[in-house]
This record gives sequence, structure tokens and C-alpha cells, in this order.
Amino acid sequence: MKSIYKLSLVALAVVGLTACNQEQDVAQKKVELTTDAQKEAYSVGGSIGKYMSGHIKEQEELGFAVDRTMVIKGFSDGLGEEMQLTEEEMQTVLQDLDKKLNDKRLEQAEALAAKSVAEGKKFLEDNKAKEGVTTTESGLQYEVLEAGKGDKPAAEDTVEVHYRGTLIDGTEFDSSYARGETAKFPLNRVIPGWTEGVQLMPVGAKYKFVIPAELAYGDRDTGTIPANSTLVFEVELVSVEKAAAAAAVTK
Repeated sequence: MKSIYKLSLVALAVVGLTACNQEQDVAQKKVELTTDAQKEAYSVGGSIGKYMSGHIKEQEELGFAVDRTMVIKGFSDGLGEEMQLTEEEMQTVLQDLDKKLNDKRLEQAEALAAKSVAEGKKFLEDNKAKEGVTTTESGLQYEVLEAGKGDKPAAEDTVEVHYRGTLIDGTEFDSSYARGETAKFPLNRVIPGWTEGVQLMPVGAKYKFVIPAELAYGDRDTGTIPANSTLVFEVELVSVEKAAAAAAVTK
């Protein structure tokens, strides 16, 4: 889990919330940025403000209120070297806050993972009953959207594909179509659901795969793909480069 408050950044981070009490009038009105020094100072403050704003928003979304008045007061006291807490006391407070936030993130991640398991199981059951859907022994589900007539790849071969990947709610997390170019990779170096499924496809075919979490990323959270997610892919097999042929070229 990431740490939200790095102690070395605390003093800088609070600057970004606002100017100190004595300079609030300046902070509330538009300023002219004409000199390099002004632009430099403004850029430092702006970047720190954006950094801190995102973390405060996350803290509030996790259910922990942020007293902005106290943030401003702490910054002002820090500039005047009149702190009401010692460095050691502040370090303890911030470490405790960091632990509370991380514990809350973990709690939410576990709840989301459990939800993904239940929703994925139902989706697989519903999809399994649809006409044209085949379920393999491993639990992989596939549907032929367009038949092909070319060779089928082996796991050791390199394949060229076009594809679109979504979560079961339709959220797209990856697409070669969106990038405007095909993807090419050894078939045995991707998730198990891909390795198994694409071997079923002849060149020129387009299949739809529903891949259970255990054949995808399992309990890993990749950022765009929550833990325990069942994934949906539409895959078009463009070409196959046989492993033996590739090895002969490199000799």
C-alpha cells in the first residue's frame, strides 16, 4: 500500500493548500505572472497544491475528515517556528494517520475483491447458458464471432492480435483497436486464459473470451483491473509466427 504522508514532504505539502494567514488576501485574488521568479514560485506552489489536493480528497473519500483551518494554522506556526507539537509528536501523529488510511484502503480493497468474486461467478453462470458459448475444462468460456481458416498457434508461437478487454460491467481497460495497432507477443507469456484460448483460434478468426479470475490476474489488483476480476476479451488472430521458424531466423 502507498504511503500518503511522507514526513519529508509534510512541510511542503501544506504550503499547497493556501498561503499563510498573513497572505490570505494575495491567495484569494488573481496575481500577475510576469517575471521568471514569479512563475517559478507560482509553479512550486501550484504543483505542491495539486499534489496535496489529491491526497486530501482521497483521505476524505476514505472517511477521514481534514480540518483545513488546522492545516493552515500548522503551516503558519511552522513558518514562525512556534509549533505547538514537537517534531517527534508530529511524526507519531502522521505515522498513526498513515496506518489508519492504509488499514481503510485494505478494508475497501478486500470488500471490492469479495464483490468481484460474487459478481464474476454470477456472470460466468449466466454467460455459460447462452447459445454459442463453450466452456472448457479449465473454466474458460469462448464464443466464435468470426470463423477463420488459417493455422492455429501453439503456446510457444508468437501471435499478432487485435483485441479489446473489458470488465464484466463493460469498462474498457485495454484495447489495441484504440491504439490503432496490433499487439505481438509469445503466446506462453500472457495470462493463462489467453494462452489457452488463442490456441483454439485459426488465423483470421475472431473470438469472445470470458476469462475467470484464476485464469487472469487472480487476487492481484493491477490498478485498472480490480482483484478477482472476471475479464471479457474480444480477440482477432491476425497472424502466427511459428516458434521453430523464429528460432531458425535467429541462428
